[in-house]
Amino acid sequence: MRQIINHFTDDDLYKFSMCCAVIDNYPRAQVRYQFVDRNDTVYPDGFADELRRQIEALEGVVITDEEIGFMKRRCTFMPHWFFQYLRGYRFSREWVKVWQEEGRLHVEFEGSWSDTILLEVKVLAMISELFYMMTGQTELLNYERLYQKTREKADRLLAAGCVFSDFGTRRRASFEAEDTAVRALKDSALSHDWAGKFVGTSNVYIAMLHDLQPVGTMAHEFICAIGGMFGPQMANHLAMNAWRNTFRGALGTYLYDSFGWDIFALNFSEDFANLFKGLRIDSGNDYEQLQKIVAKYRSFGIDSRSKQVVFSNALDTDRAIEIQQYARNLCLPSFGIGTHFTNDFEGIEPMNIVIKLVGAKITERWPYYNDTCKLSEDPGKHTGKPEVIKRFKEALHI
Repeated sequence: MRQIINHFTDDDLYKFSMCCAVIDNYPRAQVRYQFVDRNDTVYPDGFADELRRQIEALEGVVITDEEIGFMKRRCTFMPHWFFQYLRGYRFSREWVKVWQEEGRLHVEFEGSWSDTILLEVKVLAMISELFYMMTGQTELLNYERLYQKTREKADRLLAAGCVFSDFGTRRRASFEAEDTAVRALKDSALSHDWAGKFVGTSNVYIAMLHDLQPVGTMAHEFICAIGGMFGPQMANHLAMNAWRNTFRGALGTYLYDSFGWDIFALNFSEDFANLFKGLRIDSGNDYEQLQKIVAKYRSFGIDSRSKQVVFSNALDTDRAIEIQQYARNLCLPSFGIGTHFTNDFEGIEPMNIVIKLVGAKITERWPYYNDTCKLSEDPGKHTGKPEVIKRFKEALHI
């Protein structure tokens, strides 16, 4: 089958920013990742073999001068030493294990954190696109209709005053689907003097194709790995300090819900509240979470209307507009919208797949990994081994 990932920066910006922070703060850390299919999908025979071939093909994907030049222009927060690192970066099949059992797909990564961190989004995008290819569903991908639907969505969001970005790489139907959606979003934004704003896309390569701003900061794995190495009680404090050490106030939207609001709130001191531009809500009830954020800022004497709050929890157009109407007088709301843009086709069910960091150790010299997990604000959506989730909840008095 044709190669699915052909460009090094066909990836989310937050993978590169986290990679930079990992090298800067935890250069010898080792990690393990695990694939989870929340729908317990039965994959076609031979799927693991083809996915393995796709991953092996990554060994020939290297960053180009054009990609580096674009990132230097658009991602000025990145230190230049990091681009030298990317020039020498090479994927290795040795980091990945892929197999099937009774049709269920299993994928694991293990290795240096700074190496394996650049696999997750690419492999998820591979799995999603490959599934439609191997199940004969690609003929249902009507890109002309996707363009029109996305233009209509963008028009509504922009007219409602929403500030939003495409976050749809991981579970897109295909590369062409995300490229088509982003083209439609940009065309809509340029067609009128709207109240809202289309900010850009999380995908660095697609941002380069359309001369847009790559968007993103961090994912849960940054805090979860630190929680595994040092414990969940102070993980947010250590993560915010590490992020400040690397980016000096840039990329200042913090993802707070790796271990729940309560422990984050204890770690979110006034200096961090002033330093970071805002917070990202990725689980729980959006309205309840926003009220907690507003109250926390007010406890420091900070006007929450001066702070950005990014909403990114499984959004669609209607929900984003509803939140915009509610939040506009409480904060500076913005929205990261994913599958709703990049996998909205009649007859196609978007996959419900993730790859989560499940173990970490501070150096390769340690003989064992420390397990970690993610404690979602959505009941029943914790990710990790049941015994690890139980241990972390006990440590946090949840």
